[in-house]
Amino acid sequence: MNFKKLYLLLKKKYTMKKIYYFICLIIISFFTACQNQSNQTIKVGILHSLSGTMAISEKDVKDATLLAIEEINKNGGILGKKLEPIVVDGKSNWEHFAKMADSLIDKAKVKVVFGCWTSASRKTVKPVFEKYNHLLFYPVQYEGVEKSKNIVYTGTAPNQQIIPAVKWFFDNVGTKVFIVGSDYVYPRTASQVIQDQIKILGGKVVGDEYVPLGSKDVKTMVEKIIKAKPDFILNNINGDTNVEFFKALRKAGITPEKTPTCSFSVAEAELISMQVPDVVGDYAAWSYFQSYQSIENTVFIKKYKAKYGQDKVLDDPMETGYFGVYLWAESVRKASSFEPKDVQKHLSESSFLAPEGLVYIDGETQHTWRPTRIGKINSKGQFDITWDSEKAVKPQPYPSSRSKSEWDEFLLKLFQGWGGKWAKS
Repeated sequence: MNFKKLYLLLKKKYTMKKIYYFICLIIISFFTACQNQSNQTIKVGILHSLSGTMAISEKDVKDATLLAIEEINKNGGILGKKLEPIVVDGKSNWEHFAKMADSLIDKAKVKVVFGCWTSASRKTVKPVFEKYNHLLFYPVQYEGVEKSKNIVYTGTAPNQQIIPAVKWFFDNVGTKVFIVGSDYVYPRTASQVIQDQIKILGGKVVGDEYVPLGSKDVKTMVEKIIKAKPDFILNNINGDTNVEFFKALRKAGITPEKTPTCSFSVAEAELISMQVPDVVGDYAAWSYFQSYQSIENTVFIKKYKAKYGQDKVLDDPMETGYFGVYLWAESVRKASSFEPKDVQKHLSESSFLAPEGLVYIDGETQHTWRPTRIGKINSKGQFDITWDSEKAVKPQPYPSSRSKSEWDEFLLKLFQGWGGKWAKS
């Protein structure tokens, strides 16, 4: 547009005062339109490691979360508003997670955050969400021993994953177990849960060994496994250390036929980064496997692959990240509000027919009712489901093998022993 010609045209018909008034109306209308547009969107945060040792697992959870947001927007949004995702990188660093959580809530003004993987990251951001009385949807299985009104635990509690897996291996494989893990709060606590269960069952823990998160040095760990001669291994290693661990097991002649491994943090997405022959015949325990047969899962897989690529695979944390958005959306609708304090009151009223089956939030614990499944890795890098609880299991955050005060005391000693951190330096 030629503004000079427009100005001369207006000058012929109107006084300078009227022209000024006309320009002001245009400016006001412009900013009002922008404000109205802004009011039509609700910001939601996505906080995952897109770099560092945990990126192998968390990038895909971010994508699945975005898929759910896109679907909701295509269907008209929530309460007449579209969702605007704000994605930030936790960088596999717990302190950075806390800074980003604070920024999402205080500066970006998001109404909810979907994110975290490791328990060290969750425990580091927990005080931030409690400070602002905000809401985090946490999508990964974990060690339990925690409950917060500011966190919705959509991943499984120990009685939905670890404990039934221990029982299945005790009944079907043997009585002697070696426990391995990364050296931070989740594996250390999960190890205690496992040891309690093995003791109750009358079995024996023949060793436990830990390596720093992200470490590639698994030589000592494997040497101790060889010496201990367990019937099976329970694996709580997180991140890309798993690649080296399974490679080292096979090099040492430890095979699934003689000594199978059951992993609690290795799923389809991690298998892509591994050599399939290194893991075929080993196991994992989750609520969801891509191979699970349901109409909802078939649709979910098709939509995800259409958006992100036919070579992509689906896993439990991805599916959990996906259905977590829908559970939050349902709670928002029940509350007729996006405010976290209002949404919290309606969480227990929300359910969703997820790819894994019907899931719903337990009002007492703010954890999620989910099934338990054990899968065996096949030559295609997928899992053949070998055991299924066939129904959703009520979550129990605090394992009954110890009192709540005993579990809290154990965590406090870990935290203090690590110098006020949730991972060993």
